[in-house]
Amino acid sequence: MYKYKCLNNISKVINNVFTEDYQPTEELEGADAVLVRSAKMHDLELPDSLLTIARAGTGVNNIPLDKCAEKGIVVFNAPGANANSVKELVLASMINASRNIPAAVKWVNENSDDADIAKNMEKAKKAYVGKEIKGKKLGVIGLGAIGGMVANAAGRLGMDVYGVDPYLSVHNALVLSHNVKVLKTYEELFRKCDYITMHLHLTDKTRGSIGKEAFDAMKKGVIVLNFSRGEIVDNAALKEALASGKVAKYVTDFPDPEIVKLDNVICTPHLGASTGEAEENCAEMAAAEIRDYLENGDIRNSVNLPDCDAGYCSSTGRIAIIHRNKPNMLSKFTQIIADENINIAHLTNTSRGEYAYCVLDIDSASTDKIVEKLNWVDDVIRVRIIK
Repeated sequence: MYKYKCLNNISKVINNVFTEDYQPTEELEGADAVLVRSAKMHDLELPDSLLTIARAGTGVNNIPLDKCAEKGIVVFNAPGANANSVKELVLASMINASRNIPAAVKWVNENSDDADIAKNMEKAKKAYVGKEIKGKKLGVIGLGAIGGMVANAAGRLGMDVYGVDPYLSVHNALVLSHNVKVLKTYEELFRKCDYITMHLHLTDKTRGSIGKEAFDAMKKGVIVLNFSRGEIVDNAALKEALASGKVAKYVTDFPDPEIVKLDNVICTPHLGASTGEAEENCAEMAAAEIRDYLENGDIRNSVNLPDCDAGYCSSTGRIAIIHRNKPNMLSKFTQIIADENINIAHLTNTSRGEYAYCVLDIDSASTDKIVEKLNWVDDVIRVRIIK
């Protein structure tokens, strides 16, 4: 029996993934797994029972990734599950900004009691003349699940699309339209594009990365969209760019007291993944990741430990070991198994930075004695019997 704790309201579709072996709990203590959306976890005391945390979404800045890795807690997210929802909002927001729709709607609301509104609007609407997106140049920073979908969809709407992604994966490159021109530098993209949309993870490297130097390199009158995280943009540089007219409009899904009242800033209240479909997709993926890890030891879409697909276990036993990525670790593990006169049928080991993950399929039942010996090895973080 596995126990899971939901720190936020999570779609009930998880019940279609979890079997009767999974029981919800109100207490974090004793839980094997946590499902979370936006709840802050940095100050929580994580119990020793906790094996995995799954974010029913993409961003994981609310989860203490390093702390979890040190405790042998695998953290998952749900990449791509909310991509279509965010893509649609980005495109809608780009058109909104181009056509001055928010300001125009505001005028109508402010003049809703005017008996001559139909007449007066003909004069008023001149202030809200916009521009079409067809034929304009869109720059996409980050060509992952969301950025790639935005790029492909914008191309189908007649835009000339450019993208930059230093970490473009083979999978994302293959699904990218051949009409999307991949550039090598941000500077080249800034110089070319009428619109720029960001789809990056928030890290120490990306925090404030769109600052004065970036804005200075952009075309005058550019429309900038930020549906990644607000902190990626330097607010002081943004204010200056808006005041000078370098940035015509800034559209973001992350309201900030510093910018929300500025002219030519359009904010939505973090609506990117706020569709029923996206919430269901994210919850379903998160639950599936938890189940695959707890039952099989497989790690897919981890953000703090290496992914690993150990395959179907046809052997009698399976043991999973989270350890530091140090030399000779595997020889120590295999020697312990050999000392118990047990054959290793299959071994899988993957690494990511300073951490590694080993799955041992053995021809005898796993025992607490083997686990104890493995735990004695220096630089072992966590040992778990899968089977």
